[in-house]
Formats: sequence, C-alpha cells, structure tokens
Amino acid sequence: MLLHRNELLPEGTGPLFPENQPLSALQDAMERQAVLAGTAVRCSGQGQMTVLLGGYEGVIPREEGVHPLVSGAQREIALLSRVGLPVSCTVTAIQVDGGGRPHLTLSRRAAQAQAMAWLLDHARPGVILPARVTHLEHFGAFVDLGCGFTSLIPLERISAARIAHPGDRFSVGQDILATVTEVDPELCRIYLSHRELLGTWLENAALFAPGDAVTGIVRSVQEYGVFIELTPNLSGLAEGRRDLAPGDAVSVYVKSIRPENRKIKLQVIRRLGRAKSPTPLRYFMTDGSTEGWAY
Repeated sequence: MLLHRNELLPEGTGPLFPENQPLSALQDAMERQAVLAGTAVRCSGQGQMTVLLGGYEGVIPREEGVHPLVSGAQREIALLSRVGLPVSCTVTAIQVDGGGRPHLTLSRRAAQAQAMAWLLDHARPGVILPARVTHLEHFGAFVDLGCGFTSLIPLERISAARIAHPGDRFSVGQDILATVTEVDPELCRIYLSHRELLGTWLENAALFAPGDAVTGIVRSVQEYGVFIELTPNLSGLAEGRRDLAPGDAVSVYVKSIRPENRKIKLQVIRRLGRAKSPTPLRYFMTDGSTEGWAY
C-alpha cells in the first residue's frame, strides 16, 4: 500500500493554509493541534522563524523549529534552509493586541513529532511512502517523510544499476517514492530502500529487444568492458573503448538479451557527450507491498 496521511506529508507537497480565513479557523486548529502549512519568510540570527499562514503572521521560537531527533548537529542548517519554502507547524498560542491584531506562536517541532509518531505506528516493512529529497551525501540521500521528519536511503539501496553518487539519480527537492525495510520505534528510525520500486531485471529487460538502438549511460569502465545503464535497474556490457568514461551518454546497439543468466550484450555506436543528471525515474510499483521482492 502507498501509505500517507494528507496533513503529515513531506513539507511542500501539501496545500498551504488558505487566504481569507477567519481567526476562528486558527483557534479551531489550535484546539485540535492540527498540522498546517505556511511559508517561512525569515529566520533571525537567533533562530526564530517568521511564517505566513494565509494572511496571518506567526513565529516559531528557536526551540520549536526542529525536533531534536530530526536534524541533530544540522539544526541551524535545517532552519535556515527553510526560508522561502513551506513549513509544517501547529498553532500553540494566539494573542490579540490592543489594535485587534493577532500574534501567533507556532511549533514545527510539534508537527514533526506528530508525523514521526504516526509513521512509527503505521509504517511496516514493504510499505511504500511518498518522500521528498532534502539533501544528498556521498553515502546516500536524505528524504523528508513527513513535516520534516527525515530518513536516509543508502547509496546501494537507490537502484540496482550502480551509481557513484546519489546526484546521479536524485535532485534536491525531487518528489519520489521509498519503501520501508525496517522500523525501530525505540530509536525513532525508519529505514528505507528505493531500488525495489524500479522493477525487476525481467521487467526492465522486457522494454528492449535484440536489434534495438537505444541510449544509455556509462557507469563503469573495466579492462574487460564497459557497463552501460539502460534503465536505473538494468545495465548491459559492451566492449571497452578508450574514449568512454563514467557519466558519458552513449547510443548503443542491443546485440543479445539472455534472461537465463541475466546478461545483456551491447555495442557502443557513438558517444553523445556527458549525460544529464539525474536520469528520469520510472516506477514499476507505486502501491502494494515490496516484501518478498527479488531482482
């Protein structure tokens, strides 16, 4: 199943709190501790964030900006990087001054705690989650699973075709899907994978036939040949060429497809320059469960 709860989606994927709402709508949201989405317009040097909720302005105090388990040593970056972008929050206090102007106190930390609790309670191995890429490291991609609650997709779990860096497959701000491999309620962690959603070897190989001329990306150059990615979960082997390097786009001729040993033999036709990254994703699975998946 594709698991999500609309108000607890990754930041920026749900609707913003609408304009022209009466103050009573915010009072009701405060009573219910509903998660709302507004736009962060400023973050002070002291870490206090100003947020627009419809036509109202609110403040997220520094201590309410990031849940302690979400960002750790990256708390400052986590706050500063949200300026100009949507943030999830709850309303914790409403005060009206002598001129009738409301002043809102908000909490992003509380919204993250709600998302974290819900996901830890409902996520199970094999479940598919919507996610948004927040930043990339050489070892993997960090993604927002809900209200800024982040988790990591390790590099080796991103696709079956090997890549040198997550930026070969993802870009920051990209909306993707991820599948749960493990849930640890004690550590408040959800472990993720991505390659299962990109199809099995046979599903990907069925997109091609011997005699086809198609494009691909060089992923590895070895003494015995060149591995060329045809799809994110499918690579073939061509004879070596001195003018090729990882990251080159090429046109190739499909010489043979051998399902019995999962091998595709290719012949390079032409080098096409450097490949554009990331390459487009095609999901073979967007619902159901990935438990029992075998490449």
